Amino acid sequence: MRIGVVSDTHMPARARELTARCREVLGACDVIVHAGDHADAASLAALRAIGPPVVAVHGNVDGEDLRRALPGTAELDAGGARIAVVHDAGPKEGRLRRMRRRFPDADAVVFGHSHIPLVERDADGFVIVNPGSPTDKRSQPDHTMAVLHFADGRVRAQIVRLDGDAPA
Repeated sequence: MRIGVVSDTHMPARARELTARCREVLGACDVIVHAGDHADAASLAALRAIGPPVVAVHGNVDGEDLRRALPGTAELDAGGARIAVVHDAGPKEGRLRRMRRRFPDADAVVFGHSHIPLVERDADGFVIVNPGSPTDKRSQPDHTMAVLHFADGRVRAQIVRLDGDAPA
């Protein structure tokens, strides 16, 4: 199973739409996860139009319409692995342990908020993933997203650079 992960799209303020490259990577996935800060309902509708099922949570900049329509956290089963989704995972210090405590049954936690791509793995395989942002890189060198691969209950996470000739 392959899951495409985005967060912090902030559309239409930061971009009118996802890039063709981002849509291509997401379209090749079995599920799309959005970890919040869509900004408006139209951007969520555009994400759903890509094709694969979408699991999404609301973020701190999302309006009341999205807060009513989307949960603050979500969990999904992905090929025998349990994935939790939340927008804000809190400060960097202690984040891995904090997410482990908050989502004790999860094999991976996907989060956003900082726009800083991250894959951090514990010794036992538990992983936290921030895809960065495909539309608002802030001080990061590239616009990014993530792809999670699942096999035999194990999670492999990869940050995908969307600028230039970056491979998927």
